Amino acid sequence: MKKYLFILLLFAEFYSFGQVPIELYRQFNGRYNHTAIGNTLNILDNSLAGNFCEVLPQSSADLLLAPNQQIVGAYLYWSGPINPDVITEEQIDDMVTLNGNNIVADEIFTFTLTSSHRYFACFTDITDVVQGIGNSNYTLTDLDLGFILTSPYFCTSMGSSANQTNYGGWALSIVYEQDDLPYNQVSVFNGLDGVSSLNNYIPIELTNLNVIDDDGAKIAFLAWEGDENLANGESLFINGNQLSNAPLNPANNAFNGTNSYTNSDELYNMDLDFYSIQNNIAAGDTEALIELRSLQDLVMINYVVTVLNSQLPDATVQTEDVFLACDNKTIQVDYTIFNINSTEILPANTPIAFYANGILIANSITVDDILIGDNEVGTIIIALPDNIPTTFFLTIVSDDNGEGVGTVQETNENNNSSTPVQIDLLLSPFLISLPNIENCDEGYNTATFDLTKNEALLNIGANSIQYYTSYDDAVNQENEIDIPTSYLNTVDPEVIFIRVDNLNCYQITSFNIGTINCPPWIPSGFSPNFDGINDEFNIQGLLTIFENFELKIFNRYGTLIYKGGDELGFWDGKSNKGINNVGEQLPVGTYYYVLYLNDSRYQQPLTGWVYMNY
Repeated sequence: MKKYLFILLLFAEFYSFGQVPIELYRQFNGRYNHTAIGNTLNILDNSLAGNFCEVLPQSSADLLLAPNQQIVGAYLYWSGPINPDVITEEQIDDMVTLNGNNIVADEIFTFTLTSSHRYFACFTDITDVVQGIGNSNYTLTDLDLGFILTSPYFCTSMGSSANQTNYGGWALSIVYEQDDLPYNQVSVFNGLDGVSSLNNYIPIELTNLNVIDDDGAKIAFLAWEGDENLANGESLFINGNQLSNAPLNPANNAFNGTNSYTNSDELYNMDLDFYSIQNNIAAGDTEALIELRSLQDLVMINYVVTVLNSQLPDATVQTEDVFLACDNKTIQVDYTIFNINSTEILPANTPIAFYANGILIANSITVDDILIGDNEVGTIIIALPDNIPTTFFLTIVSDDNGEGVGTVQETNENNNSSTPVQIDLLLSPFLISLPNIENCDEGYNTATFDLTKNEALLNIGANSIQYYTSYDDAVNQENEIDIPTSYLNTVDPEVIFIRVDNLNCYQITSFNIGTINCPPWIPSGFSPNFDGINDEFNIQGLLTIFENFELKIFNRYGTLIYKGGDELGFWDGKSNKGINNVGEQLPVGTYYYVLYLNDSRYQQPLTGWVYMNY
């Protein structure tokens, strides 16, 4: 329900001439036509003497479509006065029953004549319900207007003081399709607006029409509270021409309780009428002006339906996909041209224009005739001019020769443009050369490297970054380094390749990692007592790193007692030089060492004292 949309309107209308303008609700283009059924809940015309206030609990009408007439739209309307005790829109009776189906209003329209004379009309789309029932006797119940009989604002007497604007009724407006009909445009307009002795004139603008010729053109109305015996200045005009349908609807009493579909003059206080407007509308018209006048009778218009011959196509377009290539200003655009809201074939060779930021960049045409309700898929390759930026909005316009001019007359000339699509050309990320990374040799010319150490220098934001050990792997995205923050090199030096992805584009750069021999750390003492703790002269960063080192140990008398290299490992406190005690454990004491690293970075030997204790 949409009742909340009208609450403020209702309050605003209590002491003013309230109205809900008649506006376009929906259009049907094709082999369509319109009919209507409905019935009053009154037993007499309001303008007659007698108990005109009596309201029936229900009323019925028959829908009798031909077998080749298929329902495509069915809209239920019901209306009556507003109970004077109602203070909010929520209290209006917005639910009725039609053939056992509970129907709730999609919209509620209101009209205020005076502060104590207010009226409502409910509307809802019940296409599914009526399609399911089909031809039948339709009965509307549960429209509660019983307050008419009891309220002091209404039927206090049958004399001149009685309120003779009380009514109730319903109508079912039907749009149907029929294969042997001409191509028509059926337009449904909804609202609630009226004339009376207090407001003698209203104009109703019907817009978005399309008239090819006036053959068979007609207009239909649902009106409330028209009285047969009140014909004071009551008239109906279209485009300045007064309408009549004598004897049912004379020129001076257009709304007089009649049903043009059944040729009845007993549709008390409501009108279901249609008029031929074959000589009142012209080919090429896109608008029509309805004028309603009355010097006395209150007449409220609830819907207007036009049926106009309209055999025209309607070209619309939709961008389906745009394919881009890296660092390339040539794009592929896939699109679809539609002929949906149409009553005629869209011819082949209908022009199509392509714009980037409003600048024409390409033209094309439709290949084949596009049938009503059908479409054609197209593809175009466009080389963008140099003046088009890397980010732009692409718009496709159907029936446009590139100068804003179309070649096809359409049912709607204002819907040819596609929704603009933002295009960001694919640019490969720009990469700088990264510095090499050197780490201290951890043994056998290997080290653990954080390959991401200099990643921030690339300044590439959130783009994807991957690390590889070969260029081919980087191109094919194979054998990625899983943990680049802790990588153990396999050769020394080693080349590392970085792949940076930006959507479908990527760039590859590289840097080297390698080991260096860092200065060893020499302890000040050790205790070779075989307790498993500090049993050797453990010079850290020496073994398997300075593979050609030479260590010499001298006693305090300057006698060489030990000489060794990488192949012997750490000194364990035993002598391997001299004429005495070779191979034996040496005594506690301070010994002098000379360490030749034999590395180009370290030209001078490292010397010092080491204390050996047990």
